[in-house]
Amino acid sequence: MRRARGRLVLFCLVVLLGSTASATASEDAGIARGDWPSWQGDPAGSRFSRAEHRITPGTVGRLKLKWAFAYPKTGAWSKSQPAVVGDTVFFGGPDRKFHAVDARSGKPKWRFDLGPAGPGPLDGVAFDGATGAAVAEGKVFFGDSRGFVYALDQHTGKLLWSVHTETHPRGWHTSSPLYYRGRIYLGASSAEHGVGQDYPCCTFRGHIDALDAGTGALVWRHYTVPEPRAVATWPSGATRYEPSGAGVWGSPVIDEATGTLYVGTGQNYSGNGGDFDTLFALDAVDGTVRWKQRVTDADSWRDLCNVPDGEGYCPGLKDNTALDFDLGAAPNLFPVHGRLLVGVGQKSGVYHAFDARTGEVRWRRQLSVPSPLGGATGIQWGASYDGTHLYAATYYAGPGTLNALDPATGKVVWTTPNPADGCAKGGASRYPGQCVLAHTPAVTSSPGLVYEGSTDGKMRVYSARTGAVLWEYDTVRDFAGANGIPGRGGSIAGNGGAVVAHGTLYVQTGYEPMYPSEHGSALLAFDLP
Repeated sequence: MRRARGRLVLFCLVVLLGSTASATASEDAGIARGDWPSWQGDPAGSRFSRAEHRITPGTVGRLKLKWAFAYPKTGAWSKSQPAVVGDTVFFGGPDRKFHAVDARSGKPKWRFDLGPAGPGPLDGVAFDGATGAAVAEGKVFFGDSRGFVYALDQHTGKLLWSVHTETHPRGWHTSSPLYYRGRIYLGASSAEHGVGQDYPCCTFRGHIDALDAGTGALVWRHYTVPEPRAVATWPSGATRYEPSGAGVWGSPVIDEATGTLYVGTGQNYSGNGGDFDTLFALDAVDGTVRWKQRVTDADSWRDLCNVPDGEGYCPGLKDNTALDFDLGAAPNLFPVHGRLLVGVGQKSGVYHAFDARTGEVRWRRQLSVPSPLGGATGIQWGASYDGTHLYAATYYAGPGTLNALDPATGKVVWTTPNPADGCAKGGASRYPGQCVLAHTPAVTSSPGLVYEGSTDGKMRVYSARTGAVLWEYDTVRDFAGANGIPGRGGSIAGNGGAVVAHGTLYVQTGYEPMYPSEHGSALLAFDLP
């Protein structure tokens, strides 16, 4: 009993020290308690709104729409998760604008146009516009789908600096930045997976960058694959380059006690080499590798793997290694019995947990079974940790499910499937051929509650204790935007998830599938009356 009590004291001390360190870092960056200043929520990637006290299991059922901010119709997805600092919400839209609005009313404060920065890799594609933002030092930092990174004045929207991090013409950012001690950390991925048969595939190299927060200057860069080399030709006669890809789709997190940065990578586009499907532990100061864990033996995939005549362009179809099993989700750091673990969800449906110091595997848990859709069945953008459980959601898993896991063992505490009537009611019921019961977004939590949206267009809040649905809102409807234009909801957005700050729930709606409408998508804010 004495030994168990000692372990409990040590565990509580680790949690307390971690919370204190995060609070100190936030205060140093000019962030107040209750804000949500970055994609990760905090440096450790908990996606847990620790200070939330208004939205509780007892009050969540009374949430009402407070305001909507609508975008013009562009054909692009809503994917920029909001950041909330004080009374301002910061986010990008599919209109290639970056917005700051009043958290109380949704009225615009300022707007920044991304357009003049330069040509994009694929203008008009679904991934178009800004990533989620990080707010620190009086600045707003974010990347975009043209490979630029920006720093804007937090109060005026004035451009302070912008840098183009991508020499590759199809490079872009889906990774949202992490601020830590005067630097910005974010990854680079690309649109090269979507190229056709005549394209000389492929030459993109994934990388994670550290930028000076004051100037945008590159401090260090770590590539995930070696320089691709011409090795043969594709059936079309186009030059074949290998290895390529291993883009960094997700957002990094950091262990502030050791200065270790953690981030995952995606699959190869061609060949089989480099650090694909790998979780990295990097020294935040100089980018050197402290350890790495590759979780898939081979994984070479691009869009041509999905077409009937794609075999010649997707060698993995012959040996079943065309998987698309990215580590596209952001990692989570959490203490267990006095040891810090780092966990990450994979598009294979597995959540992996490693010793954060050594990289030793502690446990793995399969939450969905891969299907012919490959990585579309598994964990997409990220999980959440609330000090008690880990929460991870699966995508096209027939149906997608929300799961609570024991952080010490990975044991599933509860599982709640996407409600079976999700496509049979509400706005999605008019589109039975498009609606699927699946979870794209990263999971978010606050004390007693878990937040996860669905491709059926419903935003849901669950009991953290039992997994029961406590609140549901159908977003597939028209909205009058506080900015003066009409909007319409759709699937709840990926590339991020719900944000909970100062008693308000923020949700981007309008992702794949995009239910037909003459209006653009919208950001929604819900509050208690």
